[in-house]
Amino acid sequence: MSTQFVLTLSCPERPGIVNAVTSFLVRHSCDITEHQQFDDPDHGRVFLRTGFTSTDGTITLDALKAEFASIADTYGMQWELRDATVKSRVLVMVSRFDHCLADLLYRFKSGTLDADIALVVSNHPDLKPMADAAGIPFEHIPVTAATKQRAEARLLELVDGHAIDLVVLARYMQILSDDLCKSLEGRAINIHHSFLPSFVGAKPYHQAYQRGVKHVGATAHYVTADLDEGPIIEQEVIRVDHRLAADQLVLVGRDAERLALARAVNWHCQNRILLHGNRTVIFS
Repeated sequence: MSTQFVLTLSCPERPGIVNAVTSFLVRHSCDITEHQQFDDPDHGRVFLRTGFTSTDGTITLDALKAEFASIADTYGMQWELRDATVKSRVLVMVSRFDHCLADLLYRFKSGTLDADIALVVSNHPDLKPMADAAGIPFEHIPVTAATKQRAEARLLELVDGHAIDLVVLARYMQILSDDLCKSLEGRAINIHHSFLPSFVGAKPYHQAYQRGVKHVGATAHYVTADLDEGPIIEQEVIRVDHRLAADQLVLVGRDAERLALARAVNWHCQNRILLHGNRTVIFS
């Protein structure tokens, strides 16, 4: 019987880090199946992702964590160790645009999304039939200026009640409060229909059309209180030209949105993303 684990960490650069990790794994009869490392000389920091298996049927995740903690303390590591066989539970938030939700549901049902979609939440009832067809629970939470605080409280109840690991804003057209952004820090991903930092705010494709761009794109990023300025995870671009009107750019851009968001969700759920201030290190 083999159990699969993933260790991710970052810490100040110093000799012996990789040796400490590999020696720990050898002591516990573990076999490394994947190892990626990035050394950032500008900040003197090392980032590491190691996938490994254990044939010791008695070893547990909690036991590995407890024993690795002393090594992490020695090197000042920020780290996470998880069972790679347990899929992350995802809550998808949408409004009325359906293309990103449809894509995620298709990937989930076909087994190419490395996550379990546990719930769909929307401020409109329009996409309930799509969730119903996929067999995913749907929760309608209307949002107005008067009900925003109550609506966000309900969302957090659902996150806790469904043991949600990641919240995905799949073209959810509401601005989250600073408090909610803080509560979901590092576990909420948004897809912005633009190649950030260009064309932020409303109607970015129409802004792009006015500038005569030759590429349109989309940006998947972590949600922060600074609107559209969270750490960027993935960006996708598609070449266009002068023949396309603004509304046609919107249609082309939706393909970019789907691709960028799906990659970001998979990478997060596979523990391939390490945050580095307002940047990300991606072990894709």
